[in-house]
Amino acid sequence: MAALQRRKSVVVSVGGVKVGGSNPIVVQSMTNTDTADSASTVNQVMQLARAGSELVRVTVNTEEAAQAVPTIVSTLRDFGVNVPIIGDFHYNGHILLKKYPECARALSKYRINPGNVNIGRKQDDNFRVMIEAAIEYDRPVRIGVNWGSLDSALLTRMMDENSRSPEPLDAMDVTKRAIVESALRSAEAAERYGLAHDKIILSAKVSNVQDLIDVYRMMAGRCDYPLHLGLTEAGLGSKGIVATTAALSVLLQQGLGDTIRASLTPLPNGDRTEEVIVCQQVLQALNLRSFTPQVAACPGCGRTTSTFFQDMADQIQTYLREQMPIWREMYSGVEEMKVAVMGCVVNGPGESKHANIGISLPGTFEKPVAPVYIDGKLSTTLRGDHIVAEFRDILDNYVARRYGVAETVAETVA
Repeated sequence: MAALQRRKSVVVSVGGVKVGGSNPIVVQSMTNTDTADSASTVNQVMQLARAGSELVRVTVNTEEAAQAVPTIVSTLRDFGVNVPIIGDFHYNGHILLKKYPECARALSKYRINPGNVNIGRKQDDNFRVMIEAAIEYDRPVRIGVNWGSLDSALLTRMMDENSRSPEPLDAMDVTKRAIVESALRSAEAAERYGLAHDKIILSAKVSNVQDLIDVYRMMAGRCDYPLHLGLTEAGLGSKGIVATTAALSVLLQQGLGDTIRASLTPLPNGDRTEEVIVCQQVLQALNLRSFTPQVAACPGCGRTTSTFFQDMADQIQTYLREQMPIWREMYSGVEEMKVAVMGCVVNGPGESKHANIGISLPGTFEKPVAPVYIDGKLSTTLRGDHIVAEFRDILDNYVARRYGVAETVAETVA
């Protein structure tokens, strides 16, 4: 597949992670712990980083949270977790960044929402103070507009101007334009106060898929700042996953977006890392990046009345994801491996042959054997009650043999 043509943007460094330009699209996430609870926050950041989040944002909303940030970052580093930590500021960021310089120094980036600082007013001291902190500590800033907290003064002014137009636009169209204006005018103000052009990332989030696409198309055409994509308040479960995937896929396919986040609402005590996995799967499905081996599995039908192949597919996919932090360090290219776990003879052998390694389990009334294919050829046939364990052993041996070769050759040459 031909590589997508990415929009050209400046490159911004966030704690050593390069965002924009031709660099890989970065996956980020956000904690939902009380940041003042440093132990819980450290644990969740570690989970997110282990899942593959390359940037992690934390709320900094109180003095206690600001005081906890340096401890959180230093504890993470003690555990060998070097993921950049971003501070999310609303309303009182100017106070916290000025009062707690260790917090300002520990963070790798600041997120500022122009809708809840006094940007655009006659006195925009709050915004200016936050920009001055970014300059002092040499930190980039994401100016993140959200239509749930859009600058009301700017929106009112643009609505009034629109009402006097001979051909007024729809109110939603004016709102989308106001979102873009808020981001761009705030970026211009930040540069006016001395923040370098390559220290700014923009985002403009809404919760409707088509509106999000419209907003980012408008913004991308008017600037070369890196863009952070995300459908805000995406929602629960399949609704949130599908809406996020639909929005991000369209924009990414058009070459827009330098960092992404899936703002999913987790169930109570749900797994926060789901938002990381969704982002990874979107990028991997579009062939933009590879994170973990992909498992092809059939949906099942009347020929597969046993749920064994479903259980096996789930076990293998879980195993692959669990192994990736280890394999990534040992085996170059393993994240691009394709695995097939199929349920019957109709498509099982064919799909298995297309994968690097695949197994075709017996369907209803089929002979109780499971042929295993490696690199398109029949390798062995499994039987009995230990098929999963035996297939996993075959998988481990294949990974070591196929993806360990380059490392062995390099060591031999050295």
